[in-house]
Amino acid sequence: MTAGGDVDIRVEDLGKTFRVPEREAGLRASLRSLVRRTHRDVHAVTDVSFDIAPGEMVGFLGPNGAGKTTTLKMLSGLLVPTGGHATVLGHVPWQRERDYLRRMTLIMGNRNQLQWDIPALDSFELNRAIYRIPDAEFRALRDEIVELLEIGDLVRKPVRNLSLGERMKAEIAAALLHRPQVLFLDEPTIGLDVTMQKRIRSFLAEYNRRYGATMLLTSHYMADVQALCRRVVVIDHGAILYDGSLRELSSRYSPHQTISVTLDDQAAELSAYGEVLSAAEGRYALRVAKEQTSAVAARLLAAYDVRDLTIEDPPVEDVIEQVFAGSATTVEVTR
Repeated sequence: MTAGGDVDIRVEDLGKTFRVPEREAGLRASLRSLVRRTHRDVHAVTDVSFDIAPGEMVGFLGPNGAGKTTTLKMLSGLLVPTGGHATVLGHVPWQRERDYLRRMTLIMGNRNQLQWDIPALDSFELNRAIYRIPDAEFRALRDEIVELLEIGDLVRKPVRNLSLGERMKAEIAAALLHRPQVLFLDEPTIGLDVTMQKRIRSFLAEYNRRYGATMLLTSHYMADVQALCRRVVVIDHGAILYDGSLRELSSRYSPHQTISVTLDDQAAELSAYGEVLSAAEGRYALRVAKEQTSAVAARLLAAYDVRDLTIEDPPVEDVIEQVFAGSATTVEVTR
């Protein structure tokens, strides 16, 4: 939680429970359900609490079904919670006040808002009318965003003629024409190639720098989170497991590092130095306890003719798996 000061997003014990019908398979069960329906409660989000400061970019991580999208939908006003409270920019999101809707946006990588058979520019004009943006202000910001995203030639084509990556950039442009102060980003680079993902990340970072926008980002691509977010909130089964810095997450949940070393000796026996992860043509990878990494590296340098040696933390994906495998209790971390 943010200690003191202003916050753009405040979430306190937020929860969402869905009541869903259920029945067994088969005709008899189907007929029985017409007379007596049974239901069960699905707890999508349970007592979630966090604060996000103005201009902060926070990664919101978890497996499929963890409650990430449900949380974003509550914070953007699409869903009403069954418990708890939240404010965004001083507004209660599900009251859907006009002033609030003008100051936020929700971007979902698997949803589209652009009209399929007309150029994106025409959809941009529709958004200008919806948000009642003064014409001069609209044109200036539109041209600026189009230039940043490098879509000057694309916005004049019918949307159905754009590739997925091109359409996603146009979608992002449309979502930002009213210059929102808070961005909820749900898998904004899903399905895009590596080059397009990098361009989207660069644009979001630049938008944050220029306008001080606050962003809450979900993504299964850890490169998105590492490039944009210093802080992450990890959620699973609707509850927060970790809230703190990305760097602290790695050191807290991964007690090992990997030493990659290239030796002249292509048949070296290195099991005494750590767990040998791979060995091929003089290149070796060892998993070593973090507190022993420096000592092991020194021993290797003293014992062998070393061509190259690097020490790396484990991939963030592996660290996240360790979080899911651990205790399902909230971890408080001082940032």
